[in-house]
Amino acid sequence: MNDIPRLLPWIGGTADAAGAAFSPLVSPIDESVASHMVESDAGIVDAAVKHAHRAYVANQEATTLKRLEWLAAAADAMDKIEAELVRSLIRVIGKPRRAATFEAKRAGAFIRACAAQLPHLNGEVLPLDVAATGAGRFGFTVRIPYGVVAAITPFNGPVNLLIQKVAPALAVGNAVVVKPSPPGTEVALLMAQAMKKAGLPDGLFNVVPGGRDTAKLLVAHPLVAAVTVTGSTAAGNELARAAGAKKFVGELGSNAANIVCADADLADAATRIAGAGFEASGQQCISAQRVIVERAVFERFLEQFVAAAKKLKVGDPEDAATDVGPMVSSAAADRVEAMIADAVNKGAKLVLEPERRGAILGPAIVAEAPPEARLMREEAFGPVVVVQPVANVDEALALANSSEFGLQGACFTKSLDTAFKVSRKLRVGSLWINDASRFRLDTYPFGGVGSSGFGREGVRYTMEELSQWKFTGMRL
Repeated sequence: MNDIPRLLPWIGGTADAAGAAFSPLVSPIDESVASHMVESDAGIVDAAVKHAHRAYVANQEATTLKRLEWLAAAADAMDKIEAELVRSLIRVIGKPRRAATFEAKRAGAFIRACAAQLPHLNGEVLPLDVAATGAGRFGFTVRIPYGVVAAITPFNGPVNLLIQKVAPALAVGNAVVVKPSPPGTEVALLMAQAMKKAGLPDGLFNVVPGGRDTAKLLVAHPLVAAVTVTGSTAAGNELARAAGAKKFVGELGSNAANIVCADADLADAATRIAGAGFEASGQQCISAQRVIVERAVFERFLEQFVAAAKKLKVGDPEDAATDVGPMVSSAAADRVEAMIADAVNKGAKLVLEPERRGAILGPAIVAEAPPEARLMREEAFGPVVVVQPVANVDEALALANSSEFGLQGACFTKSLDTAFKVSRKLRVGSLWINDASRFRLDTYPFGGVGSSGFGREGVRYTMEELSQWKFTGMRL
């Protein structure tokens, strides 16, 4: 254990967990122990939240300029630890080197985007004299922080999805306590330590390692005023119940539908959807899972889609050419294989059989699955896509909307009328036309409807979610 990293809580700018229990974290590459992680108990969580609250109070008078300085220094600090972040993303979650490098670079860029947006987070002057009793009175609004924000982050984008919560929260004046998914704990600690070195005041960014129980303790703490979660729908529901009546933002499950119309550029659609379905081993909330194709071009699209999937390189995540590396664990690969078997047993066709080596699961394509198949109803979170034929766009919309989820969808078409029709009728929080569902930018409102959650992320939108309106009125 002495030669293996020990992941300790980061509280008030220091790492300490005397007497705490540890759990091993296993690398999906070779199933060796990658680190030992503290399971933060009620005492550790309480200490972290109280440190965060004290830091929030102590820094309440920090000017916008001062917060901009903190953000600028933090962004530079993220750039400096890029290599360490990449190493952890590869070793601990099996993310291929090219994708890991792309993710690590997003940290500094996202912080800088928050800094650019912060001066434009404006209030309003209100015309109170629209009511007779408002005559002689003046009113204005400003946005104020909540205080302590609890951030629960997943394993699949541990750098990106953490910074998308932490940077906006800090920008608007909150303190943050992060409970990362266990495989994302090391990168969370690297980022917290780097921000301290960059001059962020102690206590504004804290990390409590642990699992499900730690997350529930954190969101339920009475000094936590707002909660932001990325995870499964089941996890979101459980945490919302634990949190009780407080601000809650949830980016939850998905079963992303990608519609391919008869007039689409089939080769382009096949290539883009293959990347969206299989890269990152399909372990993204908006990975393409259901592809709904007009019957007139179904066979042609399926042939091109299989060819595009076969072009993806499966294997060693250290290789910069690898597109599909290991899943986060062998158990995760087992779960996806079980979902594929379920669909085939219920009558679906296995068009492309996945390659399996340990935690590595290559692309799998299933066609014409029945509605009761798990792949049609649940979030697979793995490198499997189910392709379904439909008669027309109306049937495609009905099938896409039959899911309880609605995070982000896609439609490939050359028709502007069809594009606007899908925009009106597809029940999702965000939609791409002629790009696949996994494409995401940080500058638009991102979030779901239905079981995919509530609230929106994205630079400006997260800053709005993690701050609140305050009105002041004056009698002149």
